[in-house]
Amino acid sequence: MKALILDNKVVDVVETEFEVHPSMTWMDCPDDCKASEWELVDGVLQIIPEPEDTRTYVEFRQEQYAPTGDQLDMLWHSIDAGIDLKQSEFYTANKAVKDANPKP
Repeated sequence: MKALILDNKVVDVVETEFEVHPSMTWMDCPDDCKASEWELVDGVLQIIPEPEDTRTYVEFRQEQYAPTGDQLDMLWHSIDAGIDLKQSEFYTANKAVKDANPKP
């Protein structure tokens, strides 16, 4: 297999080379090489690593909490029905988010 390289990124993978612009180069590559998933680093083709997840526990929680209006609705229905708040859907839903994303 041949990888077509542009700006140190694999932009195409083919069996046979063809003429390309001088800004591009051809290089032998393994069969599992895929365009947009591999890059050239110090002359060696390698899979582009997944970026490190740098989100904080606060950001994870914010993504998982129900919208504020939905939370208030759960809370109102629990109070209106006389349900102990620790047994309410509001409490259990928010506690599950906090338990899944604890403070460091």
